[in-house]
Amino acid sequence: MHAEILGSGPRVVLVHGSVTGVRAWTGQRGLAERFQLELVTRPGFPPLPPVESVDFEEHAELLIAHLAEGETAHVVGHSYGGVVALLAAAQTPVRSLTVIEPPAYGIARGRPEVEELVTRFARHWTDGPRDPRAFLAGFLAGVGAEIELDDPLPDWLEQGARTLMVERPPWEAEIPFDRLRGIPALVVSGGHSSSSDAVCDVLERELRAERAVLPGAGHSAQRAPGFNETLTAFLART
Repeated sequence: MHAEILGSGPRVVLVHGSVTGVRAWTGQRGLAERFQLELVTRPGFPPLPPVESVDFEEHAELLIAHLAEGETAHVVGHSYGGVVALLAAAQTPVRSLTVIEPPAYGIARGRPEVEELVTRFARHWTDGPRDPRAFLAGFLAGVGAEIELDDPLPDWLEQGARTLMVERPPWEAEIPFDRLRGIPALVVSGGHSSSSDAVCDVLERELRAERAVLPGAGHSAQRAPGFNETLTAFLART
């Protein structure tokens, strides 16, 4: 796991999701005026080499090791990185936990919209196209992410797509709520997807978390208007 460190102040560790790597946090770099930002790059994403598989449990262990390298940190995770952040925070001290639309669909099974999405994604991973660009396009349509895909993909995005293709399905994650309760938590969604809302509803209830719905950027709610202000206010309270 690679970390880019910006600024100084309270420690905030940002854990990206699938595909785009630390580019997911472009809009948060300005927060380095108030915080020490640590933009961690998970295995499989540039500048790290490609990998043959991605497992949220293994990445949680790597995040735990990184968190142990300094003072207790605020942790912010987006998408797959949100699942990693939830698992890590259950096993090591954190100052607070913010998750942005983590695809922990397993906690909301039985909801029709969640079952439909899990079925669609399972089929996509098993029977979907093996061309990285076509695979990525199908995935983005499912999560409501709005990204224009170049043809051919730039190298960094092709690597992100290939890493996506070897991910362990995030709905297999078992979230240990009993070990997360008591951690100050913020759950953020983009107000665009009933399946994501269902997951965030469960997290809000089970973690007794604060909740923010920030429309305008789809699945990447950290790019929505008001996100930085919402996050900064939350961190100031914890």
